[in-house]
Amino acid sequence: MLAAIARMSNSTFVAIDTEFLRERTYYPKLCLIQAGTDDDCVLIDVLEPLNLQPLFDFLNDGRRVKVLHAAHQDLEVLALTQGAVLGKTLEPIAGPIFDTQVAAGYQGLSAQIGYGDLVQQRLHYTLEKAHARTDWSRRPLSPEQISYAADDVRYLVALYHDFKTSLTNTSRLTWLQEDAAQLSDARLYITEPEAAWKRIKGLDQLTPPQLAAAKSLAAWRERRATQKNLPRSWVLADETLRSLAERLPTSLEQLVTAQGMTSSLAEKRGGELLELIATAAQSAANEPHTPWKRPPRSLLNKVSRLMDFVRAEAKELNVSSELLATRREMEQFVFGGKLGDFGQGWRLDAFGKRLIELAAEESA
Repeated sequence: MLAAIARMSNSTFVAIDTEFLRERTYYPKLCLIQAGTDDDCVLIDVLEPLNLQPLFDFLNDGRRVKVLHAAHQDLEVLALTQGAVLGKTLEPIAGPIFDTQVAAGYQGLSAQIGYGDLVQQRLHYTLEKAHARTDWSRRPLSPEQISYAADDVRYLVALYHDFKTSLTNTSRLTWLQEDAAQLSDARLYITEPEAAWKRIKGLDQLTPPQLAAAKSLAAWRERRATQKNLPRSWVLADETLRSLAERLPTSLEQLVTAQGMTSSLAEKRGGELLELIATAAQSAANEPHTPWKRPPRSLLNKVSRLMDFVRAEAKELNVSSELLATRREMEQFVFGGKLGDFGQGWRLDAFGKRLIELAAEESA
């Protein structure tokens, strides 16, 4: 590994990918790190007893661009691994970061485009898919697996050069750099138990006692999942959590009627869950509650008109509309006056000011 790092040290960028397992655990199990430059393609078997500090020193060099596709998950895995090396919970990789999926969105392609589709569209090469769901913890790796893993950075190098040139020519490189700077923020990769409820959909219409119960259950699940290193859904599925919060059961007989509740969970954790629910619901019993009402048609129509404006601007700029503003952001703006990402940075200058002015004109 040290020899490979030394060979790559003169490169101004490094393409990175990881292979990991997460189906049965809360924390991902890193199995392989792939790194590539113009002259090298290196696969690092992290299941071997290696000192990874030299690798992280190499990756954290701020003079070197780190190139990834759909960077968040890979950066999370690397941040957790680096944290373990340093004796911390988590330590993000330093920027600058170049995400080719985001770069594709700035060139009019889907903001969610997969790596294989992007390689096909930009480089006209079809990647092998046979090992997409392989068990990367098994050794030895076959020649086919090694080739598959190498392709994940080999063509990432070519995509980097392609997009760097096109983004520079269209003055969009600074847009990508601005967005990518956020990827070095540790808060992106840590879910605090007290904030875990924000990951759960379908809580908008709950009463204060119900919402308090949902928050308490979500925090309990997050702590247990991390302690046991189990997927959240194995501890308590989202639909079961929502059902418990809605029903606010006060007995084991009521508890077991919640959607998805298993007899095993009720038997082992029923008393604990009932106490959590009761305490949380009581704490919020006297909070004022305004029943949820569907927004008036006039505001829903305004959201749609503003989204039409966003799509028109995206077409004019030849970028994915998802990178400008989402419907969720627009709803929060129209219903509550909260500015999304379009209210700052390059988005504000590119189209956000006109969007805000248009919204104000409609309200006048």
